[in-house]
Amino acid sequence: MNTLARWARAEWGPLLAAVRGPLRERRWRAVPMAVGAVCLTAVLHVVHRQAWGHQFVENVGAVRAGDPLWLALLRTPLSLFVPALDLPVWGALAQILLVFGLAELSLGRWRTLALAYAATLAGTLYARLGIRLGPDSPLGLPASDQWVVDTGPSAAVVGLAVFLGRRHHAYVTASVVILAMVAEVAVKENLAGKEHLAAITAVLVLCALGELRRWRQRRSRDRAGSGSGAPPIQSWKARRGPTQRRSWW
Repeated sequence: MNTLARWARAEWGPLLAAVRGPLRERRWRAVPMAVGAVCLTAVLHVVHRQAWGHQFVENVGAVRAGDPLWLALLRTPLSLFVPALDLPVWGALAQILLVFGLAELSLGRWRTLALAYAATLAGTLYARLGIRLGPDSPLGLPASDQWVVDTGPSAAVVGLAVFLGRRHHAYVTASVVILAMVAEVAVKENLAGKEHLAAITAVLVLCALGELRRWRQRRSRDRAGSGSGAPPIQSWKARRGPTQRRSWW
């Protein structure tokens, strides 16, 4: 049990440390965006199931690869909060509250929304590419999938989960999420599974770009330090100082 506890602290300790303070001080007021996302998803789900509201939700938040691109892009932001009707809505609400809440606490509201949108948009654009490639390609999709509604909040949840794992060094958790999505496609190859993989790919590309940016910044600082004749220990302290600018990613 001690070994398991040590592993849990190493895996989730940095993430918990990042969210513990704001959550303890403000409780639910610390995650207004996550709570709002849960409420909006619940309302849209209820309206979507009504005869009088079904078409309205379809018109404002249902994205299909067969739609004109401008219309799909217009609907994509709200599609983050339109869960699939054939899946339990409580599971989607719990995932949104947990993952969006952790992301809002540790990354901030706007970064969370930007990442969620990027992951969802990656899935939306992949669907169009997959239809164009056709079923004969490993990355392709059958033509019938152009009328299947996109994944809704699940692509954003998956993308944020992987980003949080990478950001806070919870590599095992991030790997489990990725492997689960790969297994989903291997067992039941469908549009949703491949859109999840597209969302993960987009997030990993953003992580790689962030690492490249930080590497270039460190290299520039090292060159500047060596050029000025500063001792290595001073250069190291400068990099660790409180004036260091935090990377967006």
